[in-house]
Amino acid sequence: MNEHAHHDHGEDKPKEHAGHTHESGGHHHHTPPSGFDAAFAIGSALNALFVIAEVIFGLGAHSIALLADAAHNLGDVLGLLLAWWAAWLGRRRPTANRTYGYGRSSILASLTNGVVLLVGVGGIAVEAIRRLIEGVPVGAVGGKTVMIVAAIGIAVNGITALLFAKGRKGDLNVKGAFLHMASDAAVSAGVVVSGLIMLMTGWSWLDPVVSLLIAAMILVSTWGLLRDSINLALDKVPEGIDSQKVKAFLESLSGIKNVHDLHIWPLSTTETALTAHLVRPQAGENDRFLHETCEELEERFGIGHATFQIESGDPSYACHLASQDVV
Repeated sequence: MNEHAHHDHGEDKPKEHAGHTHESGGHHHHTPPSGFDAAFAIGSALNALFVIAEVIFGLGAHSIALLADAAHNLGDVLGLLLAWWAAWLGRRRPTANRTYGYGRSSILASLTNGVVLLVGVGGIAVEAIRRLIEGVPVGAVGGKTVMIVAAIGIAVNGITALLFAKGRKGDLNVKGAFLHMASDAAVSAGVVVSGLIMLMTGWSWLDPVVSLLIAAMILVSTWGLLRDSINLALDKVPEGIDSQKVKAFLESLSGIKNVHDLHIWPLSTTETALTAHLVRPQAGENDRFLHETCEELEERFGIGHATFQIESGDPSYACHLASQDVV
């Protein structure tokens, strides 16, 4: 309501805004820092070269396991490029028409990555099943090729993971890249083992079986990625934040009689926003109150962008958004 909006920041607007601006430390951006641009570039280049090598040697060795892993690593290249692009966009300043900036590009990137990976999984599974039915032998040379190329994959994915190891604790996007590369190194290790077994036993059927196992692993990780991306795109409260605890915290603040119209949503894959109406009959020092509240939300819940509307609770001007059923 407009008449309440005037109570939002009190008379001294610059001071109150300090509760969630860069200068006060109450509002922090968690997008990947520019220092990881080199890591994204090197990781993308290494994985792109490895994908080309896997396709060439996979076709030569008639190995669906290598081609399956190539499709997986192609998804990794796309994921790294999308994450890099989203990190770059996230550093751009807000504009008059994009007042929240471009932080949600990271959500779009993860959603696109998940869809592409699902399509790749389908292609892998269909071809592997066809090979199981028709039978395509992978000889001794093919088995050696599988082992050598997959061993290179362990090194490539391991090096790429190390590039992001330093920042994995401070940024969820960097942590995701680290975990993805580390898991890929483990998948490549599985391909090496299957190549060794084929070389020793001649079990050519093991190759499509391993490719199906790889597809299943990709499906599991992709499903989680898609689920989380869709939840973020639909403004679900981010994982790790309990909205009831946030509301209880706000209700416990000095002078607060009621909290309503509480909304918590992701501005990006790393930053969370909050808006709420706080009924505070004796408003008093709103600047200090808002500043300290924003800092507490950041420290307790990781919510770095909070906006409040302060209301006196006058029944003559009851807020029409007070009901929980009203968005």
